[in-house]
Amino acid sequence: MHVPPGVVVRSSSQPYEDVLRSARSVLAAAGQTIFAEVDQAKAATAAGLQLRPTTLFVFGNPKAGTPLMADFPLVALDLPLKLLVWRDDDGSTRLAYRTASALGETYAMSSDASRLAQIDNALAALVDKMIAA
Repeated sequence: MHVPPGVVVRSSSQPYEDVLRSARSVLAAAGQTIFAEVDQAKAATAAGLQLRPTTLFVFGNPKAGTPLMADFPLVALDLPLKLLVWRDDDGSTRLAYRTASALGETYAMSSDASRLAQIDNALAALVDKMIAA
């Protein structure tokens, strides 16, 4: 699997459904708003196609994202944050997200490097909790 720069992919030995439950509870406990949960496999089935179990979470904290969008309006194309969870062909569960630092590079947000690093650290900690649960 090719992983683009700025994308983090983590693995969990937990079953897919358990990781989904963990993601929901960890995000809620951290005060993150889940704006959408997209069951992409279900959408594929509705279109007559097959896709491994795959869910996209669209989430964030308006207190963290709004100032970024106010200063850099185009970053709203990539905010709120997204977390992809899928069952891989080997049966493991994978989680992936794009780092805030990568967004900073895309949108030339070098003046907010420390804020982006804080978001990166928070994202990594959230995913660690999802995997450990």
